[in-house]
Amino acid sequence: MMSQADFIQPPRFATYLATLFIPAEEADSILGDLCEEYSYLSAESGAAIARSWYWRQIVKTVAHFFGAAYCVALWSTAAAVVGGYLLGGFLHDLLDKVLSALTDRYLAYWSIHFKAYMFWATDGILIGNLVASMIVGCIVASAAKGREMVATMTLSFVLGLMALAGFFGQYLTQNRHDAFLAALPSYFAGLCAIVIGGAIVRMRRSAASTRLSDA
Repeated sequence: MMSQADFIQPPRFATYLATLFIPAEEADSILGDLCEEYSYLSAESGAAIARSWYWRQIVKTVAHFFGAAYCVALWSTAAAVVGGYLLGGFLHDLLDKVLSALTDRYLAYWSIHFKAYMFWATDGILIGNLVASMIVGCIVASAAKGREMVATMTLSFVLGLMALAGFFGQYLTQNRHDAFLAALPSYFAGLCAIVIGGAIVRMRRSAASTRLSDA
């Protein structure tokens, strides 16, 4: 065994990614072995080779647990994804209706404070959609316990494919595809927010599991 003084820490971001997918009860054992191997390899072959090796192992580990999540609970994961899709549509439609109702109700105010109106009509809507997407991610992750990242990433992937299909449909028909393309960055930011919501729930559960095991 290596002494603590000789131990070299692997890339933190790679380790963080792994903790999002490895079950909490197995994380310490798997990451401990990888970290020890990384430290030995770094001392013998250099940090660059060790980092490359460590990232390859992390990718393989994440891919293994990603696939295992589907093998163990395919239908419950699919149900969480479908529920997230429906919930996302409901929340975004509700947000649009609320903003439209506020705009109509306080039309006189908006005519006086045009800058405030433009903020809520542009940045405000974007922020609201990002918050709604993050809420969807948190709820989907809460429903898919132990498969938080798998469920939220699958939902984002499906929504992304649908957005790309819509863009190509607009492109082929030459019907406002430029406007659709301009909206893609904000749309994909929402997809990232879904995954972030899943990561938040996952890390909170991992922290809670660690506290229980320590107690």
